[in-house]
Amino acid sequence: MSTLNIPSAFPEPVIVPRAEHGISRAQISPSALKVLYRLKDAGFAAYLVGGGVRDLLLGREPKDFDIATDAHPEEVRALFRNCRLIGRRFRLAHVRFGSEIIEVATFRAPHDGAEDEGAGELSEDGRILRDNVYGTFEQDAWRRDFTVNSLYYNIRDFSVVDHTGAMADIAEGQMRLIGDPQVRYREDPVRMLRAVRFAAKLGFRIEEASEAPIFELADLLFDIAPARLFDEVLKLLHGGVALETFEQLRRYGLFRSLFPLTERALEREDQGFPMTFIARALENTDRRITEGKPVTPAFLFAVLLWEPVRLRTAELVAEGMGEIPALQVAAAEVTSEQLRHVAIPKRFSLPMREIWTLQPRFAQRRGKRVARLLAHPRFRAAYDFMCLRAAVGDGDPELCAWWTQLQETDASGQEELLQQQTAAEPARKRRRRPRKRARKPGPDA
Repeated sequence: MSTLNIPSAFPEPVIVPRAEHGISRAQISPSALKVLYRLKDAGFAAYLVGGGVRDLLLGREPKDFDIATDAHPEEVRALFRNCRLIGRRFRLAHVRFGSEIIEVATFRAPHDGAEDEGAGELSEDGRILRDNVYGTFEQDAWRRDFTVNSLYYNIRDFSVVDHTGAMADIAEGQMRLIGDPQVRYREDPVRMLRAVRFAAKLGFRIEEASEAPIFELADLLFDIAPARLFDEVLKLLHGGVALETFEQLRRYGLFRSLFPLTERALEREDQGFPMTFIARALENTDRRITEGKPVTPAFLFAVLLWEPVRLRTAELVAEGMGEIPALQVAAAEVTSEQLRHVAIPKRFSLPMREIWTLQPRFAQRRGKRVARLLAHPRFRAAYDFMCLRAAVGDGDPELCAWWTQLQETDASGQEELLQQQTAAEPARKRRRRPRKRARKPGPDA
């Protein structure tokens, strides 16, 4: 018996004919249709599968259109000149049409009894290390992760094929794992993150048997490669429901595996405003995504890690270090520790640290320092960060108001603001260096 609990005798699938579902080919990417039809015309099985089918049935616009087939990756590549094969752990075919990529996967089977010993590999604790054991249509459906991701749209007759009770789960609004949840989460702990992400995105609940093991197995995420978790964090927080996702991650104990320093800081009884700070930032992110505006991971990571940085800075200042060097040291330490859990590429980690280290400079509102800060490439992100801090009690609202007014006025208005600030803040007296005394000539001069 497979560890996936795949039935030894497959039940008959539910076939939903075209007249009984709302999926139309007009809703499917033309590129995906080209791939489906070429596979079909070459004699292969060709199905739209997974989240694309689920979202179409729910009246949502799919983000991706993935395809499942009985053609092996090399056979797919032979059909498409614009195809390249990727992945060692999970071999896939990517068919490119301009900037759009259609992902084509060969039907997978359980690892038990694989003819090619190198095709499938599990670790001692049951984690999938290599997953290239090819199988049948039925096997592929039963070894997918959640029922709602195991629906197939058949290009031959435009029906929807349901092997696992997915249609009933969609009607119930629930996420349910296929097979034994303990086994499935141990195979790939990232499935716990996927359960939360899909539940938040779809407004579904996680079915009780699929939910219970998460509390026990959350720490398995500590063993997942940080680079992979970076990709998962972006999916979690850039799905338009970041605030709900964050709350669910904390509820299930998953957040501490991603951001342990932040979770430790949030657990302090006197840390009320950091929660509000993070919630406001995630609400803003959700709103920008809904409005089609860009969001940057650098800002989100800066928000999520700010409380550990702030607390460490305070410790260093208490030990006698100046505020700015203390902030720089704290930023370096927190970033280094975070990279052990979730990798943050330098294109995001460097701007993140600049957002932090620019914060003290907003208090310096005299002379050329203002112009230099305004011209800094990270000024806008740091300004938004400073105003967000001020709004939740972690900064001076007057500073935010002053810098806002400075940006909204013309050159003469800016000059007036700077003059007012100079008058309000007497210039610090410059310390004069003592004059060097002329050396008296020695006796041998």
